[in-house]
Amino acid sequence: METKQLGKTGVSVSAIGLGAMPMSLSSRPPESESIDVIHRALDLGITFIDTADSYCKDESDKHHSERLIHQALQTYKGERDRVIIATKGGLMRPNGNWTRNGEPKHLEETIRISFEALGGEKPIDVWQYHAPDPNYTIEESLAPAKKAVDAGMIRFVGVSNFSVEQIKRARDIVDVVSVQNQYNPWYRQPEFDGVLEYCEQESLTFLPWSPFGGSRRHQGLADFPTIAKIAKEKGVSVYCIVLAWLRSKSPCILPIPGASKVSSIEDSVRAVDVILSNDEVQRIDRETAS
Repeated sequence: METKQLGKTGVSVSAIGLGAMPMSLSSRPPESESIDVIHRALDLGITFIDTADSYCKDESDKHHSERLIHQALQTYKGERDRVIIATKGGLMRPNGNWTRNGEPKHLEETIRISFEALGGEKPIDVWQYHAPDPNYTIEESLAPAKKAVDAGMIRFVGVSNFSVEQIKRARDIVDVVSVQNQYNPWYRQPEFDGVLEYCEQESLTFLPWSPFGGSRRHQGLADFPTIAKIAKEKGVSVYCIVLAWLRSKSPCILPIPGASKVSSIEDSVRAVDVILSNDEVQRIDRETAS
């Protein structure tokens, strides 16, 4: 598996990660199947898993994904010391909905529970503030993360759904190694709002969420002629082409495709070997922009 450095940390992670969200929402598969997915990802050389305290059915199920990943790692018979778990905090799941909560005391508490859910024996590898809450300043909401870093409960900090200005403010509080914003061929704002360029300049890892454009586009990727044609020419799936498109956009990008089936993560890993020409990238750009 190809690797790249996580931010400026000196820590190497796989060039493709595993997004854990599909294994914990209301449509999740049986636990045993999810553990098989995580084990297979590790077998394939994946060493970066992205999750969140809010990857669950609702508030009564909070931290489900973190506990699942910890269980999978504990039962894995192969090498697991190099696995980096990136979790998030700052979203709530009342009745299965998504709401923001950047209240400092809440974040301090959810960091503690995430630490325990992931085993409680070593610092959280990466803790990411999930989304800015307009009711609190960036400085107020990230103070608990800085406190947890100083206390040895968090190793590295990242941010999610942040603008360049917000990233800069966050970095005045705590060292930031990653940015996780929405990015795919149909939503290319990071190319135009300066976030992707800033991550490149500052050597921050960019983690694109919703890489396939959401469930509707995910199911209809084969209906895009250019993507389907390039996939056929290269003998790979349309999903591999989209992941290769993301990787072609910047060396700081680390795709984290979600998976709830072994076959899905096996397919995603193949994208590491897919190289798109500038012409192919531009053709995809033109098709998805229309």
